[in-house]
Amino acid sequence: MSILKRVQTITTAQLNEWLEQSSDPVRTIDQLLGEQREQMERSDKLYRQMLVHTENLRVRMESAQKLAARRAEQAELAVKAGEDRLARLALQEKLQHEADAQRYRELYEESREAAAELREQLENLRAEYQEVLSKREYYTARMETLRLQKRMNDWRGSGGLTVGLRAFDRLEDQVREMELESRALREVRRYGQANAAYGGSADASNLERELDALKRKLVQQEGGTLQ
Repeated sequence: MSILKRVQTITTAQLNEWLEQSSDPVRTIDQLLGEQREQMERSDKLYRQMLVHTENLRVRMESAQKLAARRAEQAELAVKAGEDRLARLALQEKLQHEADAQRYRELYEESREAAAELREQLENLRAEYQEVLSKREYYTARMETLRLQKRMNDWRGSGGLTVGLRAFDRLEDQVREMELESRALREVRRYGQANAAYGGSADASNLERELDALKRKLVQQEGGTLQ
């Protein structure tokens, strides 16, 4: 199967399915585009050569036609001058040039038709190239979407923002633990201060009782009364 036929078959019937089944559709499309570019370059080169050849045939055809017309004029002049021998020679060359012109005409027509057919195929190939190129852009966009989605999934799998939130959770636990320790310490100090205050009151009461007892003792020793 020729490359042109292969490209036509793929682009008309199998390209989408072929690309969907490919593990790397962009690379597959690039390979196909490379084949199409090579085919277009060869076709374009051949087309230019055919144009040159067709033009050469046209020039040869017209040249033979002009020579035939000139020999016809010369034969007419020779007849008028009574030179039948020269007239025959001129007419013989005229017939030869007319035959050459006809052969070149046939070759020219064939070459022109072939060039027109090749030009049509080249235009079709260029259109198909653009079609495949547009599919490359589409699949490139799809592959980029998949790549970004994979990165997003990898980021989610690694924790992503959750990692940062978990760090705040750990910090919250540490702060809460510190607050509990601080609250417990304050309660212990408050309890100590309460006990100290209660102990001071008890000592003062004892001291007053001791003082009263001492005063009574002194009064009794002196035989007086307590003031």
